[in-house]
Amino acid sequence: MRRIITGHNENGKSLISIDGPPARSIGEEAGGLYEIWNTEGSGLDSSSLKDRADIDILLSPEKGGTKFRYFQINPIPEGIPDEAIEAATAEAFEKIGAAHHRVDTSKNAAMHETDTIDYIILLKGDITLILDEEEVKLKPHDVVVQRGTNHAWVNNGTEPALLIAVLIDKELV
Repeated sequence: MRRIITGHNENGKSLISIDGPPARSIGEEAGGLYEIWNTEGSGLDSSSLKDRADIDILLSPEKGGTKFRYFQINPIPEGIPDEAIEAATAEAFEKIGAAHHRVDTSKNAAMHETDTIDYIILLKGDITLILDEEEVKLKPHDVVVQRGTNHAWVNNGTEPALLIAVLIDKELV
């Protein structure tokens, strides 16, 4: 993936600040989260050369902030016991500072709830969105507005699924 981040020079002229891959990623063995850009609610400084995605990957944005990322979900290999899936999922959520977001995992080990509104687009793959009371199968280019609900994503196919997401802290809504 290539990120192109624009900005301004000292004369106020537009330019390319960053042209390259995401600065950080995590969990590539299961698909992965890839940070594109983050804001922290401190306003827009388009002259800064700081890579706002080159920080520790956390599930949720900072208070008053946003996250723009893509994530890939690999299919779960056949024959993996539920206990191993639960342990790996718990560890993954711990690594991204999100263990406390796993409020009710009785329906799926990856169920989680955040204090964000998320705009998510399935770019490719075969994904089901699981909620407490319903499930919906998505096809590429379907859009989900996830409003702080307990949810999980499950890859039903044989190929990795690729999604893009913008997460917005509830304080900005």
